[in-house]
Amino acid sequence: MPEPCPLPADAVVVDADGHVLEPADTWQRYLEPELRERAIRIERDPDGLEVLLVDGKPLEMLRGVLGSLGGIGMPGEELLEPGRYTYADGSPAGGYDPKARLAVMDAEQIDMALLYPTIGLCWEDAVRDAELATAYTRAYNRWIVDFCSDSGGRLQPVAHISLLDADLAVAEALRARRDGCVGIYLSTDHPSRAGRHLNDPVYDRFWAAASDLRMPVGFHVIVREQPDFSVWTESLSHDPSRLFYHAFLAIDVMAAFTQMMATGLFERFPRLQCSVLEAGSNWISAWLDRLDHKYEVAPGRYPLEMLPSEYFKRQCVISSDPDESMTGEVARRIGPEYCIWASDYPHIDASFGSVPELMRHIGDLDERAQRGILGENALRFYNLEAPHPRTPRPPSGGRCAPG
Repeated sequence: MPEPCPLPADAVVVDADGHVLEPADTWQRYLEPELRERAIRIERDPDGLEVLLVDGKPLEMLRGVLGSLGGIGMPGEELLEPGRYTYADGSPAGGYDPKARLAVMDAEQIDMALLYPTIGLCWEDAVRDAELATAYTRAYNRWIVDFCSDSGGRLQPVAHISLLDADLAVAEALRARRDGCVGIYLSTDHPSRAGRHLNDPVYDRFWAAASDLRMPVGFHVIVREQPDFSVWTESLSHDPSRLFYHAFLAIDVMAAFTQMMATGLFERFPRLQCSVLEAGSNWISAWLDRLDHKYEVAPGRYPLEMLPSEYFKRQCVISSDPDESMTGEVARRIGPEYCIWASDYPHIDASFGSVPELMRHIGDLDERAQRGILGENALRFYNLEAPHPRTPRPPSGGRCAPG
Protein backbone atom coordinates (compact mmCIF):
# COMPACT_ATOMS: atom_id res chain seq x y z
CA MET A 1 0.00 0.00 0.00
CA PRO A 2 1.52 3.36 -1.03
CA GLU A 3 2.01 6.07 1.54
CA PRO A 4 -0.98 8.44 1.72
CA CYS A 5 -0.53 11.78 -0.02
CA PRO A 6 -0.75 14.71 2.41
CA LEU A 7 -3.37 17.38 1.92
CA PRO A 8 -2.05 20.75 0.78
CA ALA A 9 -1.62 23.16 3.66
CA ASP A 10 -4.86 24.96 4.58
CA ALA A 11 -6.77 23.27 1.74
CA VAL A 12 -10.54 23.52 1.98
CA VAL A 13 -12.23 20.17 1.30
CA VAL A 14 -15.73 20.24 -0.18
CA ASP A 15 -17.80 17.12 -0.74
CA ALA A 16 -19.79 18.24 -3.79
CA ASP A 17 -22.30 15.40 -3.66
CA GLY A 18 -23.06 14.05 -0.22
CA HIS A 19 -26.46 12.66 0.67
CA VAL A 20 -28.95 12.65 3.46
CA LEU A 21 -31.24 9.79 4.39
CA GLU A 22 -34.54 11.53 4.89
CA PRO A 23 -36.31 10.48 8.11
CA ALA A 24 -39.26 8.23 7.28
CA ASP A 25 -41.75 10.85 8.49
CA THR A 26 -40.22 13.81 6.60
CA TRP A 27 -43.16 14.28 4.23
CA GLN A 28 -45.74 13.62 6.93
CA ARG A 29 -44.20 16.46 8.94
CA TYR A 30 -43.35 18.92 6.18
CA LEU A 31 -46.14 18.55 3.62
CA GLU A 32 -49.04 20.97 3.83
CA PRO A 33 -51.74 19.48 6.11
CA GLU A 34 -54.24 18.95 3.31
CA LEU A 35 -51.76 16.68 1.47
CA ARG A 36 -50.42 14.62 4.34
CA GLU A 37 -52.62 11.62 3.58
CA ARG A 38 -50.69 11.40 0.29
CA ALA A 39 -47.27 11.80 1.93
CA ILE A 40 -44.32 9.66 0.96
CA ARG A 41 -43.96 7.13 3.76
CA ILE A 42 -42.53 3.76 4.72
CA GLU A 43 -44.86 0.96 5.76
CA ARG A 44 -44.84 -2.85 5.80
CA ASP A 45 -46.66 -5.10 3.37
CA PRO A 46 -48.66 -8.22 4.40
CA ASP A 47 -45.44 -10.26 4.25
CA GLY A 48 -43.70 -7.92 6.67
CA LEU A 49 -41.45 -6.33 4.03
CA GLU A 50 -40.85 -2.60 4.09
CA VAL A 51 -42.29 -0.67 1.18
CA LEU A 52 -41.83 2.95 0.12
CA LEU A 53 -45.28 4.36 -0.61
CA VAL A 54 -45.57 7.28 -3.03
CA ASP A 55 -49.09 8.68 -3.13
CA GLY A 56 -50.23 5.42 -1.56
CA LYS A 57 -48.57 3.12 -4.11
CA PRO A 58 -45.46 1.02 -3.40
CA LEU A 59 -42.24 1.23 -5.40
CA GLU A 60 -41.84 -2.44 -6.25
CA MET A 61 -38.11 -2.48 -6.96
CA LEU A 62 -37.43 -1.28 -3.41
CA ARG A 63 -39.74 -3.73 -1.67
CA GLY A 64 -37.86 -5.22 1.24
CA VAL A 65 -34.52 -3.61 0.36
CA LEU A 66 -34.86 -0.06 1.67
CA GLY A 67 -31.79 -0.63 3.80
CA SER A 68 -29.75 -0.52 0.60
CA LEU A 69 -30.59 3.18 0.14
CA GLY A 70 -27.95 3.82 2.80
CA GLY A 71 -25.69 1.03 3.93
CA ILE A 72 -22.21 2.54 3.99
CA GLY A 73 -19.81 -0.02 5.44
CA MET A 74 -22.41 -2.80 5.40
CA PRO A 75 -22.30 -5.98 3.27
CA GLY A 76 -23.88 -5.18 -0.08
CA GLU A 77 -25.06 -8.72 -0.77
CA GLU A 78 -27.04 -8.76 2.46
CA LEU A 79 -28.44 -5.27 1.98
CA LEU A 80 -29.91 -6.36 -1.35
CA GLU A 81 -31.53 -9.45 0.14
CA PRO A 82 -35.26 -8.68 0.60
CA GLY A 83 -36.26 -8.42 4.24
CA ARG A 84 -32.73 -8.64 5.63
CA TYR A 85 -32.32 -4.99 6.63
CA THR A 86 -34.74 -2.12 7.16
CA TYR A 87 -34.34 1.48 6.08
CA ALA A 88 -33.41 2.35 9.67
CA ASP A 89 -30.82 -0.47 9.73
CA GLY A 90 -29.06 1.04 6.72
CA SER A 91 -29.20 4.60 8.00
CA PRO A 92 -26.18 5.75 10.02
CA ALA A 93 -26.83 8.77 12.21
CA GLY A 94 -24.79 10.98 9.88
CA GLY A 95 -27.46 10.50 7.25
CA TYR A 96 -30.30 12.04 9.23
CA ASP A 97 -28.76 13.93 12.17
CA PRO A 98 -26.80 17.10 11.34
CA LYS A 99 -24.59 16.98 14.44
CA ALA A 100 -23.65 13.39 13.69
CA ARG A 101 -22.96 14.38 10.08
CA LEU A 102 -20.56 17.10 11.17
CA ALA A 103 -18.75 14.58 13.38
CA VAL A 104 -18.38 12.25 10.39
CA MET A 105 -17.05 15.12 8.31
CA ASP A 106 -14.52 15.99 11.01
CA ALA A 107 -13.28 12.40 11.02
CA GLU A 108 -13.17 12.39 7.20
CA GLN A 109 -11.33 15.76 6.93
CA ILE A 110 -14.26 17.33 5.05
CA ASP A 111 -14.96 21.01 5.64
CA MET A 112 -18.20 21.39 3.72
CA ALA A 113 -20.77 19.13 2.06
CA LEU A 114 -23.38 19.93 -0.58
CA LEU A 115 -26.31 17.71 0.28
CA TYR A 116 -28.59 15.81 -2.10
CA PRO A 117 -31.60 13.60 -1.33
CA THR A 118 -31.86 9.83 -1.23
CA ILE A 119 -35.56 8.96 -1.13
CA GLY A 120 -35.86 11.96 -3.43
CA LEU A 121 -33.88 10.03 -6.05
CA CYS A 122 -36.55 7.34 -6.15
CA TRP A 123 -40.06 8.72 -6.51
CA GLU A 124 -40.36 11.06 -9.49
CA ASP A 125 -41.25 8.53 -12.18
CA ALA A 126 -44.19 7.42 -9.98
CA VAL A 127 -45.88 10.85 -9.84
CA ARG A 128 -47.84 12.51 -12.65
CA ASP A 129 -49.61 15.15 -10.56
CA ALA A 130 -47.49 18.29 -10.94
CA GLU A 131 -48.86 20.02 -7.87
CA LEU A 132 -48.24 16.95 -5.71
CA ALA A 133 -44.73 16.52 -7.12
CA THR A 134 -43.91 20.14 -6.35
CA ALA A 135 -45.38 19.76 -2.87
CA TYR A 136 -43.14 16.74 -2.29
CA THR A 137 -40.10 18.75 -3.36
CA ARG A 138 -41.17 21.77 -1.32
CA ALA A 139 -41.51 19.61 1.79
CA TYR A 140 -38.06 18.12 1.25
CA ASN A 141 -36.51 21.51 0.55
CA ARG A 142 -37.93 22.96 3.74
CA TRP A 143 -36.58 19.97 5.69
CA ILE A 144 -33.08 20.09 4.18
CA VAL A 145 -32.81 23.81 4.93
CA ASP A 146 -33.67 23.07 8.55
CA PHE A 147 -31.15 20.20 8.54
CA CYS A 148 -28.36 22.54 7.44
CA SER A 149 -29.37 25.62 9.40
CA ASP A 150 -27.11 25.29 12.46
CA SER A 151 -23.98 23.99 10.74
CA GLY A 152 -22.12 27.26 10.41
CA GLY A 153 -22.14 26.92 6.62
CA ARG A 154 -20.56 23.48 6.59
CA LEU A 155 -23.77 21.81 5.35
CA GLN A 156 -25.17 23.35 2.18
CA PRO A 157 -28.69 22.48 0.98
CA VAL A 158 -29.37 21.65 -2.67
CA ALA A 159 -33.01 22.06 -3.69
CA HIS A 160 -34.96 19.24 -5.33
CA ILE A 161 -37.05 20.69 -8.17
CA SER A 162 -39.74 18.90 -10.20
CA LEU A 163 -40.10 19.85 -13.87
CA LEU A 164 -43.61 18.49 -14.38
CA ASP A 165 -44.81 22.11 -14.42
CA ALA A 166 -42.37 24.84 -15.40
CA ASP A 167 -44.17 27.65 -13.58
CA LEU A 168 -44.28 25.64 -10.35
CA ALA A 169 -40.60 24.78 -10.82
CA VAL A 170 -39.66 28.46 -11.12
CA ALA A 171 -41.73 29.37 -8.07
CA GLU A 172 -40.14 26.64 -5.95
CA ALA A 173 -36.63 27.52 -7.12
CA LEU A 174 -37.21 31.13 -6.10
CA ARG A 175 -38.61 30.09 -2.71
CA ALA A 176 -35.80 27.58 -2.08
CA ARG A 177 -33.15 30.14 -2.99
CA ARG A 178 -34.64 32.60 -0.52
CA ASP A 179 -34.43 29.87 2.12
CA GLY A 180 -30.74 29.33 1.38
CA CYS A 181 -30.51 26.49 -1.14
CA VAL A 182 -27.39 26.85 -3.27
CA GLY A 183 -28.10 24.54 -6.21
CA ILE A 184 -30.79 22.47 -7.91
CA TYR A 185 -31.08 18.71 -8.26
CA LEU A 186 -33.03 17.58 -11.36
CA SER A 187 -34.11 14.06 -12.17
CA THR A 188 -32.86 12.61 -15.45
CA ASP A 189 -36.08 10.61 -15.84
CA HIS A 190 -38.35 11.45 -18.80
CA PRO A 191 -41.55 10.81 -16.82
CA SER A 192 -40.41 13.44 -14.32
CA ARG A 193 -40.84 15.94 -17.17
CA ALA A 194 -44.02 14.36 -18.60
CA GLY A 195 -41.89 13.03 -21.46
CA ARG A 196 -40.60 16.45 -22.48
CA HIS A 197 -37.03 17.01 -23.53
CA LEU A 198 -34.85 19.42 -21.61
CA ASN A 199 -34.81 21.89 -24.51
CA ASP A 200 -38.61 22.09 -24.71
CA PRO A 201 -39.46 25.82 -24.91
CA VAL A 202 -41.75 25.44 -21.90
CA TYR A 203 -38.60 25.23 -19.76
CA ASP A 204 -36.97 28.40 -21.03
CA ARG A 205 -38.34 30.38 -18.08
CA PHE A 206 -36.89 27.81 -15.69
CA TRP A 207 -33.41 27.85 -17.21
CA ALA A 208 -33.51 31.65 -17.13
CA ALA A 209 -34.51 31.61 -13.47
CA ALA A 210 -31.77 29.14 -12.54
CA SER A 211 -29.28 31.39 -14.34
CA ASP A 212 -30.50 34.54 -12.62
CA LEU A 213 -30.52 32.83 -9.21
CA ARG A 214 -26.97 31.50 -9.73
CA MET A 215 -28.18 28.03 -8.81
CA PRO A 216 -26.23 25.38 -10.75
CA VAL A 217 -28.41 22.48 -11.86
CA GLY A 218 -27.09 19.02 -11.12
CA PHE A 219 -27.93 15.72 -12.76
CA HIS A 220 -27.50 12.63 -10.61
CA VAL A 221 -28.17 8.91 -10.95
CA ILE A 222 -31.66 7.92 -9.88
CA VAL A 223 -33.53 4.79 -8.80
CA ARG A 224 -36.51 3.87 -10.95
CA GLU A 225 -38.46 0.85 -12.01
CA GLN A 226 -38.32 1.37 -15.78
CA PRO A 227 -35.07 3.07 -16.81
CA ASP A 228 -34.64 4.13 -20.43
CA PHE A 229 -32.24 1.22 -20.93
CA SER A 230 -34.65 -1.36 -19.46
CA VAL A 231 -34.87 -3.22 -22.78
CA TRP A 232 -31.30 -4.32 -22.10
CA THR A 233 -32.05 -5.55 -18.60
CA GLU A 234 -35.37 -7.37 -18.94
CA SER A 235 -33.70 -10.73 -19.50
CA LEU A 236 -31.38 -10.04 -16.57
CA SER A 237 -34.16 -9.62 -14.01
CA HIS A 238 -33.10 -12.74 -12.13
CA ASP A 239 -29.42 -11.86 -12.08
CA PRO A 240 -28.80 -11.23 -8.37
CA SER A 241 -25.87 -8.92 -9.06
CA ARG A 242 -27.78 -6.68 -11.51
CA LEU A 243 -24.35 -5.40 -12.50
CA PHE A 244 -25.60 -4.15 -15.85
CA TYR A 245 -28.37 -2.12 -14.21
CA HIS A 246 -26.17 -0.58 -11.54
CA ALA A 247 -23.37 0.31 -13.95
CA PHE A 248 -25.73 1.81 -16.53
CA LEU A 249 -27.38 4.20 -14.10
CA ALA A 250 -24.66 6.62 -15.16
CA ILE A 251 -25.93 6.62 -18.75
CA ASP A 252 -28.94 8.78 -17.87
CA VAL A 253 -26.69 11.45 -16.37
CA MET A 254 -24.48 11.42 -19.45
CA ALA A 255 -27.55 11.65 -21.69
CA ALA A 256 -29.08 14.59 -19.81
CA PHE A 257 -25.80 16.52 -19.89
CA THR A 258 -25.33 15.74 -23.59
CA GLN A 259 -28.88 16.83 -24.47
CA MET A 260 -28.35 20.16 -22.75
CA MET A 261 -25.11 20.61 -24.66
CA ALA A 262 -26.25 19.37 -28.07
CA THR A 263 -29.57 21.24 -28.16
CA GLY A 264 -27.96 24.60 -27.51
CA LEU A 265 -29.17 25.28 -23.98
CA PHE A 266 -25.71 26.43 -22.93
CA GLU A 267 -25.59 28.69 -25.97
CA ARG A 268 -28.98 30.26 -25.27
CA PHE A 269 -28.42 30.52 -21.51
CA PRO A 270 -24.73 31.43 -21.15
CA ARG A 271 -24.97 31.88 -17.37
CA LEU A 272 -26.66 28.52 -16.79
CA GLN A 273 -24.34 26.20 -14.86
CA CYS A 274 -24.46 22.40 -14.77
CA SER A 275 -22.74 19.89 -12.50
CA VAL A 276 -22.43 16.31 -13.76
CA LEU A 277 -22.66 13.99 -10.76
CA GLU A 278 -22.12 10.33 -9.86
CA ALA A 279 -21.45 9.21 -13.40
CA GLY A 280 -17.70 9.06 -12.87
CA SER A 281 -15.37 11.42 -14.68
CA ASN A 282 -13.03 9.21 -16.68
CA TRP A 283 -15.33 9.37 -19.72
CA ILE A 284 -15.63 13.14 -20.00
CA SER A 285 -12.41 13.83 -21.92
CA ALA A 286 -13.18 11.27 -24.61
CA TRP A 287 -16.80 12.42 -24.77
CA LEU A 288 -15.89 16.08 -25.24
CA ASP A 289 -13.43 15.07 -27.95
CA ARG A 290 -16.19 13.12 -29.68
CA LEU A 291 -18.70 15.96 -29.38
CA ASP A 292 -16.16 18.43 -30.75
CA HIS A 293 -15.36 16.14 -33.67
CA LYS A 294 -19.00 15.56 -34.60
CA TYR A 295 -19.67 19.29 -34.34
CA GLU A 296 -16.74 20.19 -36.57
CA VAL A 297 -17.99 17.90 -39.34
CA ALA A 298 -20.99 20.15 -39.98
CA PRO A 299 -21.03 23.07 -37.52
CA GLY A 300 -23.76 24.94 -39.36
CA ARG A 301 -26.25 22.16 -38.64
CA TYR A 302 -26.15 22.57 -34.86
CA PRO A 303 -27.47 25.35 -32.57
CA LEU A 304 -23.98 26.05 -31.24
CA GLU A 305 -21.54 28.88 -31.87
CA MET A 306 -18.59 27.28 -30.07
CA LEU A 307 -17.10 23.83 -29.64
CA PRO A 308 -18.97 21.69 -27.10
CA SER A 309 -15.80 21.52 -25.00
CA GLU A 310 -15.78 25.32 -24.83
CA TYR A 311 -19.31 25.39 -23.42
CA PHE A 312 -18.30 22.75 -20.90
CA LYS A 313 -15.40 24.88 -19.71
CA ARG A 314 -17.56 27.98 -19.56
CA GLN A 315 -20.50 26.47 -17.68
CA CYS A 316 -19.89 22.97 -16.29
CA VAL A 317 -17.98 20.88 -13.79
CA ILE A 318 -17.77 17.13 -13.41
CA SER A 319 -17.50 15.11 -10.22
CA SER A 320 -15.03 12.29 -9.62
CA ASP A 321 -15.54 9.37 -7.29
CA PRO A 322 -12.70 9.04 -4.76
CA ASP A 323 -11.59 5.63 -6.07
CA GLU A 324 -11.41 6.54 -9.76
CA SER A 325 -7.95 5.69 -10.94
CA MET A 326 -7.61 8.33 -13.68
CA THR A 327 -8.77 11.50 -11.93
CA GLY A 328 -5.33 13.08 -12.20
CA GLU A 329 -5.14 12.29 -15.91
CA VAL A 330 -8.64 13.66 -16.51
CA ALA A 331 -7.70 16.86 -14.68
CA ARG A 332 -4.59 17.25 -16.81
CA ARG A 333 -6.58 16.67 -19.99
CA ILE A 334 -9.61 18.92 -19.45
CA GLY A 335 -8.14 21.28 -16.85
CA PRO A 336 -8.22 20.73 -13.10
CA GLU A 337 -10.44 23.78 -12.58
CA TYR A 338 -13.41 21.83 -14.02
CA CYS A 339 -13.09 18.92 -11.62
CA ILE A 340 -14.84 18.44 -8.29
CA TRP A 341 -15.27 15.32 -6.18
CA ALA A 342 -17.94 13.57 -4.12
CA SER A 343 -18.06 11.08 -1.27
CA ASP A 344 -21.60 9.73 -1.93
CA TYR A 345 -21.87 9.22 1.85
CA PRO A 346 -23.83 7.34 3.24
CA HIS A 347 -24.82 5.19 0.26
CA ILE A 348 -24.09 1.52 -0.26
CA ASP A 349 -21.27 2.17 -2.74
CA ALA A 350 -19.59 4.85 -0.62
CA SER A 351 -16.71 4.15 1.75
CA PHE A 352 -14.87 5.88 4.55
CA GLY A 353 -11.44 7.40 3.96
CA SER A 354 -12.57 9.11 0.76
CA VAL A 355 -10.23 12.10 1.04
CA PRO A 356 -7.01 10.05 1.38
CA GLU A 357 -8.29 7.85 -1.45
CA LEU A 358 -8.85 10.87 -3.66
CA MET A 359 -5.41 12.22 -2.79
CA ARG A 360 -3.81 8.99 -3.96
CA HIS A 361 -5.12 9.77 -7.43
CA ILE A 362 -4.42 13.51 -7.60
CA GLY A 363 -1.30 13.65 -5.43
CA ASP A 364 1.05 14.04 -8.38
CA LEU A 365 -0.72 17.17 -9.60
CA ASP A 366 0.66 20.52 -8.54
CA GLU A 367 -0.66 21.97 -5.31
CA ARG A 368 -2.89 24.53 -7.03
CA ALA A 369 -4.66 21.77 -8.95
CA GLN A 370 -5.03 19.68 -5.82
CA ARG A 371 -6.56 22.56 -3.89
CA GLY A 372 -8.98 23.23 -6.72
CA ILE A 373 -10.24 19.67 -6.96
CA LEU A 374 -10.42 19.22 -3.20
CA GLY A 375 -12.71 22.19 -2.72
CA GLU A 376 -11.88 25.54 -4.27
CA ASN A 377 -13.53 24.66 -7.59
CA ALA A 378 -16.79 23.78 -5.85
CA LEU A 379 -16.68 26.97 -3.78
CA ARG A 380 -16.22 29.05 -6.92
CA PHE A 381 -18.85 27.19 -8.95
CA TYR A 382 -21.51 27.48 -6.24
CA ASN A 383 -20.41 30.99 -5.16
CA LEU A 384 -19.71 29.86 -1.59
CA GLU A 385 -17.26 30.94 1.07
CA ALA A 386 -15.14 28.46 2.97
CA PRO A 387 -16.48 27.80 6.48
CA HIS A 388 -14.47 29.01 9.45
CA PRO A 389 -13.06 27.39 11.41
CA ARG A 390 -12.35 24.44 9.17
CA THR A 391 -11.69 20.88 10.25
CA PRO A 392 -8.30 20.51 11.96
CA ARG A 393 -5.63 18.55 10.11
CA PRO A 394 -1.86 18.35 10.22
CA PRO A 395 -0.20 21.09 8.13
CA SER A 396 1.58 19.52 5.19
CA GLY A 397 1.71 19.75 1.43
CA GLY A 398 3.54 18.88 -1.72
CA ARG A 399 3.33 16.39 -4.52
CA CYS A 400 3.56 12.64 -4.27
CA ALA A 401 3.33 9.66 -6.55
CA PRO A 402 -0.20 8.33 -7.08
CA GLY A 403 -1.15 4.89 -5.75
